[in-house]
Amino acid sequence: MLAILLAHAFAAITAPLCVRALGRNAFYPLALVPLGGLCWVIANWGSTQQVRITWAPAIEMNIDLRFDSLSAVMAALVLGIGALILCYCAGYFEDDEPRLGVFAAELVGFAFAMFGLVTSDNMLLLYVFWETTTVLSFLLVGHYAERASSRRAALQALFVTAAGGLSMLVGIIILGQSSGSYLLSDLLAREQPPTGVAVSVAVALILVGALSKSAIVPLHFWLPGAMAAPTPVSAYLHAAAMVKAGVYLIARLAPVFAHSPPWHPLVLTLGLASMLLAGWRALQVTDLKLVLAFGTVSQLGFLVVLVGIGTPDAALAGIAMVVAHALFKASLFMVVGIIDHGAGTRDLRLLSGLGRREPVLLAVASLAALSMAGIPPLIGFVGKESALGAVLDADVLAWPARVALIVGVTVGSALTLGYSARFVWGAFADKPGQRHTRTEEFGTPELGWHGPGALFIAPPAILAVAGLIAGPAAAWLDGLLGPYAETLPGTLTTHLALWHGFTAPLALTAVIVAAGTVLFLQRGRIVETTHHVLGNADRVYDATLRAMDRISLRMTGSVQRGSLPLTQATILGTLIILPTVALALGTRTGVRLRLWDSPLQVAIGAIMAAMALGATVLRNRLASVLVVGVTGYGCGVIFALHGAPDLALTQFLVETLTLVIFVLVLRAFPAEIGAARATRFKVRRALLAAATGVVVAVLAAFATAARSTEPIWHRIPLAAYELGGGKNAVNVLLVDIRAWDTLGEISVLIVAATGVASLVFRTRRFGTAPRAVDSPRYDPDLVSWLPASRLMAREDRSMVLQITTRLLFPTIMVLSIYFFFSGHNAPGGGFAGGLMAGLALTLRYLAGGRYELGEALPVDAGHILGAGLTLAAGTATTSLLLGAPPLSSAIVEITLPLIGHVKLVTAMFFDLGVYLIVVGLVLDVLRSLGARLDSELGETTETASRRGGSRS
Repeated sequence: MLAILLAHAFAAITAPLCVRALGRNAFYPLALVPLGGLCWVIANWGSTQQVRITWAPAIEMNIDLRFDSLSAVMAALVLGIGALILCYCAGYFEDDEPRLGVFAAELVGFAFAMFGLVTSDNMLLLYVFWETTTVLSFLLVGHYAERASSRRAALQALFVTAAGGLSMLVGIIILGQSSGSYLLSDLLAREQPPTGVAVSVAVALILVGALSKSAIVPLHFWLPGAMAAPTPVSAYLHAAAMVKAGVYLIARLAPVFAHSPPWHPLVLTLGLASMLLAGWRALQVTDLKLVLAFGTVSQLGFLVVLVGIGTPDAALAGIAMVVAHALFKASLFMVVGIIDHGAGTRDLRLLSGLGRREPVLLAVASLAALSMAGIPPLIGFVGKESALGAVLDADVLAWPARVALIVGVTVGSALTLGYSARFVWGAFADKPGQRHTRTEEFGTPELGWHGPGALFIAPPAILAVAGLIAGPAAAWLDGLLGPYAETLPGTLTTHLALWHGFTAPLALTAVIVAAGTVLFLQRGRIVETTHHVLGNADRVYDATLRAMDRISLRMTGSVQRGSLPLTQATILGTLIILPTVALALGTRTGVRLRLWDSPLQVAIGAIMAAMALGATVLRNRLASVLVVGVTGYGCGVIFALHGAPDLALTQFLVETLTLVIFVLVLRAFPAEIGAARATRFKVRRALLAAATGVVVAVLAAFATAARSTEPIWHRIPLAAYELGGGKNAVNVLLVDIRAWDTLGEISVLIVAATGVASLVFRTRRFGTAPRAVDSPRYDPDLVSWLPASRLMAREDRSMVLQITTRLLFPTIMVLSIYFFFSGHNAPGGGFAGGLMAGLALTLRYLAGGRYELGEALPVDAGHILGAGLTLAAGTATTSLLLGAPPLSSAIVEITLPLIGHVKLVTAMFFDLGVYLIVVGLVLDVLRSLGARLDSELGETTETASRRGGSRS
């Protein structure tokens, strides 16, 4: 199983290269990947296979895969039909199709996600694959991104299925915590299923996710809209794969939770409603693809009803119908693609005479449609007969519910026969006054029909013939599908067969055929008289979005008025009120304070308070920044006095770099705050500021006093040395014990750097910083202490600063490298080392100007940021591939001649990624807020000088 997943992942990654090399013919070798997986499924059918890889056991996130009877059925459909769809794509697309390589990668990636979904034993892992299918579905449905209809359909499908997925995640967590295990196999192995209110809520939430994925009423509208996707996507995702995910999940949970209180009311009611409402809509629409789309919603409702009843007979019928539906619906979607490809239209009102011109295509479509209608001897008939019998014998339901269910299924089956006949008639029949080449309504020129090639028509033909063969081979199919049905409580009393004799289901079939024929014959009247009776769920969806937009705008307008003081006051007021009320109502813990450990702390605190007050009254911007910086340096001194040199070092470096950035920005502002913009002393603001400070101090005191057990910091130094191999607990925490947090934080840093660069550069992100030779004023004969300082204006040069920089830059860089290597056991680390290197670059920039950055580090800042993130994330991936938990460290100790004993911890590579990201961030800031601003200011100055010269 793991090999199949890895093969699909590799194929998805290499698919764009294959398409670039082979064109659309690349789909044929790509189809070998799911075909090989199908061979493995067939070879292991009837066995139970398990794969377990420990990944993050503390949060139950292990890679647990399980292959059993139900997984085998779903995997065979996913892989087998996936291989045929890939072959079909080679005939459907042209070589000049835009984004064809990306499309191929997404389609193979979807097969990867679906196979992972149906073989996941861990419910959390199942959710990961579940949402992967959601994202890939969004990309595939929106393949024609230049079309507004495709974008809207993709977003609609994403909103509905992602919202259902989030509901399902909450249910999975509740169920996993209530039952004590997140493994489906553990739940299925229990003699008594878990019960209680929490379990019932969890089951209901999971069902919401499953029903949204399978487009069940009232969340069905996204599926017809998704027909904006290319036809191969519809044939795969919306017939055989994605929409079956919800049915699969219901079938998987039915052995345990079919008798849970919310189960039958949700599953049976909504499933039956979907079967009836969507079946009726399929008789009204005129787009062949929409006929199949509403028919899919109807059939999915039927499948949900069967697998949700909870008896072995219904489960067998349900899984048989799952197979039948995948065969005939994928075939029919591909037939529609061939018609659209050859005639240029899917409107059944414009097509005429196609059956006479393409008898092979007519035969393929007829076989698939007959199976969909439940006509013998096809597999659709076998599944429908078993379904009718299972509903009649469903003794787990009260007789009123059983009667309502059998009536509803009978009516729904009649509707299915009606729209099946309407599909074949609309696509292939002769219609007086119509020709299949009429496409004026669609705004396209007249197109002559061009028939499909043998390879193009082969995939739907294979599926249609498979449906024909599977009918007489029902007894053999029963042996493949029966093991799943036997997992449900009760006794399996019936088996799949083409002929059961003269039975009640056969009599109901006769009624269905007669009623369906009448519906087909009255198709015109149905369209005319009931077109607006059922309403339009799409309009309800649009109205809901508009209402949410209006509500959000009103809320935003009432809370965010565009006033920064008001916004800050709202935030700080919330900070003051909520914690204060919570402390007053619920806290009984006493507070024990030690105000200071030495008089030096009092002196430093007084200086910090004085500087903070000074910042509120100073009108010079630079002076305000400097006094605020004093408070930061004072905080670093307090860290040092408390025995935290690592924190103190980081605080000093961050404060220095922040001051430099402030100075860079303030160059574009006037030195003094104008009298018109100066604000008077306001009592309310002063009270708000004082209250905020008091509340923060009180919260800190209560949080410290709330500890009732031994603080964890007592164990951190020993854990850092034993687990992370380092004596510097702070650095080991950052790069080992809580490396996941650090990975998230450095990712945020990269996003921030990209945002700043985007705001400053506006049009495009520049590459490497310009070097001195790039300047038109460069003169190689001039000699200076720094390569680019000769380009600075004479009044901006400082000989002392240049000489000092020339001497200090190498020293600071060596110190930066020392901090990096020593950080695991002494103050320092990648963050501190990167900050020190950033300060060295800052010094070069201040002494030599914007061209000096290119001389100091002629590398694009984006490349440095990307290399750092790749290195940090690669540490997680490498550990995982080696069978260890992600971001785990290995310790290597060697003895080298002359050097002596060397202890190497692999977390150093993660720390190197942090180092590079900090350097790249500083370089990006210097280029955006420094060099770019210098360039714009220089252009402004030159323009002003030229204007002054012209006036003179």
